Amino acid sequence: MNMSSSRLKSRRRNEQGSKVARITIAILSTIGVIDTGSITLHKWGWVGALTCPGGAAGCDKVLNSPWGNIFQGNGYSIPLSFIGFLSYLTVLILAILPFLPILAERKRDFSRATWWSLFFLSTGMAIFSLLLIGIMLLKIKAFCFFCILSAFLSISILILTMIGGAWDDPREMIFKGFLISITVLLGGLIWSSSVDSSPLKAGLNPEAGSAPIVLSKSTPSAIALAEHLTSIGAVKYSAYWCPHCHEQNEMFGKEASSKLLLVECAPDGINSQTKLCQEKEITGFPSWEINGKIEAGIKSLNELANISNYKGPRDF
Repeated sequence: MNMSSSRLKSRRRNEQGSKVARITIAILSTIGVIDTGSITLHKWGWVGALTCPGGAAGCDKVLNSPWGNIFQGNGYSIPLSFIGFLSYLTVLILAILPFLPILAERKRDFSRATWWSLFFLSTGMAIFSLLLIGIMLLKIKAFCFFCILSAFLSISILILTMIGGAWDDPREMIFKGFLISITVLLGGLIWSSSVDSSPLKAGLNPEAGSAPIVLSKSTPSAIALAEHLTSIGAVKYSAYWCPHCHEQNEMFGKEASSKLLLVECAPDGINSQTKLCQEKEITGFPSWEINGKIEAGIKSLNELANISNYKGPRDF
């Protein structure tokens, strides 16, 4: 009787998985939340410059690349890091959920369900992180510590989930993991290709270190606004590889954007003025200096008109 009871208790413990693995996953996901959350807040201009081991230039180039955003609108964006933040936050919740006293009566059921959820999510995160590392090395050709850290965290969480989870049949886990991996990989490759076909990567750079050619046509109002900004000494700080800077130029159009006062901040850009950008504490691109105040991020032409007290026509 005692042996049967002992086996039953052992089986129940196994079905709930490893507590140590859960706690470690919770710690790693907390680091992930901080990592991706900091990047997101920086991208939105809510925090200043981030200290990036290995050099800030590489991190800036990676995080501001065409692959740095899931969605880019008129003056706002949803950075890829925000999706990472939500993913790590979900992992953290799933890891600690069975420990909540309010769920004690159904702890066994919640434990089993959360292990599967952790496995599905961490598999997708690990595969997508590896894809992003490939893009970083082969396409962007720059190093970003935060991206490497996120990849390490997601892969570690997957390994802990596979080791610590309560799996009745590991073959089922492997089969489902394979299906998820293929799905995420194919979806990620499609997304990567669609981003890579943007104007910034379409061979429009006339020479290394220079910004893409602006293709849109300027309206008379856009030209008048550009001339007004130049007359009051407004400066646009940008980097030649920054897709948001190119998008800002396209808003003005070819003729108008050529009239703007531009400061190139990328160290390897043509006519680079990196020291000036550092002195001005420029933390994101594009940034505008208008009437002595730094305005970070893409601005609509109406916003720039309001900020600069432009009084001319606004048929932008």
